[in-house]
Amino acid sequence: MTLVFILLCAVIVDFLYGEPPSKYHPVVYMGKYIKAFWAKRPSGRERHLLYFGGALVVSGALLFSWPLRLLGIFPDVVMVIPAIPLLKTAFSLSGLLRAGEDVLAALQKGDLPQARKSLSWNLVSRDTSDLSDEEVTGAAVESMAENMTDSLASPLFFFSLLGLPGAFFYRFCNTCDSMIGYRAGDMEWGGKVAARLDDILNWIPARITAFLLLAAGAIAGENIMAGAEALRTQRKNTPSPNAGWTMSVMAGMLGVTLEKRDTYILSGGNDPVTADVLRRCLKIVRIAAGLILIVAVILGGLHGMFL
Repeated sequence: MTLVFILLCAVIVDFLYGEPPSKYHPVVYMGKYIKAFWAKRPSGRERHLLYFGGALVVSGALLFSWPLRLLGIFPDVVMVIPAIPLLKTAFSLSGLLRAGEDVLAALQKGDLPQARKSLSWNLVSRDTSDLSDEEVTGAAVESMAENMTDSLASPLFFFSLLGLPGAFFYRFCNTCDSMIGYRAGDMEWGGKVAARLDDILNWIPARITAFLLLAAGAIAGENIMAGAEALRTQRKNTPSPNAGWTMSVMAGMLGVTLEKRDTYILSGGNDPVTADVLRRCLKIVRIAAGLILIVAVILGGLHGMFL
């Protein structure tokens, strides 16, 4: 039951203290490694960039995960001391909720510039400078739904199955995808391994999260039939094979259409995308987070029983 104890304590640490300072955060050092490695990329042929990007992902994932296996040589009572704060850095729940709440607070005050700023600082990488109220709200809802997988379900899923090395392996691959997994310039080929590996790692957690969001919507009193219908018809509308699962469910339950300019449209209904929609989204996310934690605890407990 050691994994379960570490998980529960890490969640408590997350809500009490949030993210550690940058100089102590492993994900910051992952980003520095990726940036430094990527700066040495070859120019020219697609094959060279593909191999280089693969070497970046594999080397970094092993570098940041494999040494954590050494914690296993210590007694559990000693090992949990560093394991709890380390696991906390591999996921973020309180930070995700706070980011959504900041956007909601600005929207409720009618402060669109601040809402745009909060959105770009904490939730999305796209340019938010000319987004309307509805677009800001929709982008926040989309990001909250997608990040239920990236920021919470996936790292806890891999921790429950593979321990701390699994969580850090996932976190490095996900960070790598967020930095170079784009279809632009050298990243078209150099980031291809990062993007595909991230898709593979998120495949199961995204689908589990989609169904847990439906369960959370039922608890919150939302329209889960509309959520299930949107999942059936809209989940393939996003470029990502995973993001559409959670975002389409959320769109359907909230009865709104979520749209990213020139990228995708997820038709879940025709209701206006107002601040109240984001408030309801946050309620669903909080409940779903609790369900994800329950599933992670169960998987962690089973892991301990069979090892």
